[in-house]
Amino acid sequence: MKKKNSQESNNFRKYTKRHLKKEKGMFSSSYLWISKLNVVTLLILINVVIFVILYLFGVLSDMNCEESICKYVALNSSNLFQGKYLWTLITSMFMHSGIFHLFVNMFSLYFIGNFLEMLIGRKRFFWLYLLSGIFAGVFFCFFSFLFGNVWWGARIFGSSAEYALGASGAIFGVAGVLALLTPRNKVYLIAGPLVAIIIQAFLYNIIQSQTILSMINILITIYVLVAIFSLVSFNFSLRRIAWPIEMPFWLLPIVAIVPLVVVGFFIRLPIGNMAHLGGFLAGACYGVYLRLRYKKKTQAIDDYFARR
Repeated sequence: MKKKNSQESNNFRKYTKRHLKKEKGMFSSSYLWISKLNVVTLLILINVVIFVILYLFGVLSDMNCEESICKYVALNSSNLFQGKYLWTLITSMFMHSGIFHLFVNMFSLYFIGNFLEMLIGRKRFFWLYLLSGIFAGVFFCFFSFLFGNVWWGARIFGSSAEYALGASGAIFGVAGVLALLTPRNKVYLIAGPLVAIIIQAFLYNIIQSQTILSMINILITIYVLVAIFSLVSFNFSLRRIAWPIEMPFWLLPIVAIVPLVVVGFFIRLPIGNMAHLGGFLAGACYGVYLRLRYKKKTQAIDDYFARR
C-alpha cells in the first residue's frame, strides 16, 4: 500500500512539474513579449483597451458625469477637495470622451512620446508621464475649485462642476521636457485642427439646430482626421491641408496653450487649458533638473538637434 501511494505521489510530482514548466514557459513568453514593447506603446494599448471597455459598458454614452458611473473615473475639483474619489487623479488620465479625443491624444503621444523615451529611457519616461498627469489634474482642480464658481473664472480655469478627462495633461508634460532638452529642434504645430475646434465651439454657441450641429461636427471631425493623416504624405501640397507652422520646440507648448486660454475667455472650449498648463510646468521643471544634473549630456542633445 505504501509502495503504491509512493508511486502515485511520484507520478503526481512529475505531472505537476511538467505542467508548471509549461505554464512558466507561457508566462515567460508573454512577459518577454510585453517587455519588448516600449512604454509609449504600452500606454497607447492601455488607453485603447480602457476606452473599449468603457464604451462597451455604456460609460461613454452618458457624459453627464454627475448622474452616471462617469463620476467614479473622471476628475472633478469639488469631489477632489471633499476627499472623494481621489483615485480619479489617475483614472481620468486613461479615459477619453470619444474616439476622436482618443485618436488625437494617442497620435500626439506616439510621436513626441517615442522621441522623449529614446532620450531619457523607459523608467524615467514612465514616472514623468504618470506624475505629470497627476500634477496636471491637481493644478486644474486647484484653480477650478478656487475660481470656477464665477463666470470669468469658469471661462479661464474651468467650472468646479466640470469633469476633466484625457491624457493631454501628461502629454504636455512630455512636451515640457522636450522644450527644455531640445528647445531649438524644429517641429510643426498642426494649426488647422486647433482652428477647426475653435470654429466648432463658436458655431455651437450661435446655432440652435441639433441637425446642423451634428453635420458640422461630422465635417470638422473628417477634416481633422484628413489633416492629421496628410502629415505623413510625401506630397507637400497635401500637407498644407493641416496648416503646419514650423517653430522651435520651446515655443510649441506656449503657442498650443496661450491662444486657447485667450479664446476660451470669449468662447467656451472643450479643452482643459489649465490641465495642459499644469502638465507643461511639471515637465518643464523636470527638464530644468535634467539640464542642471547632466549639463554636458543635455547640451550635447540640444546641439545635435539644433543642427538638424
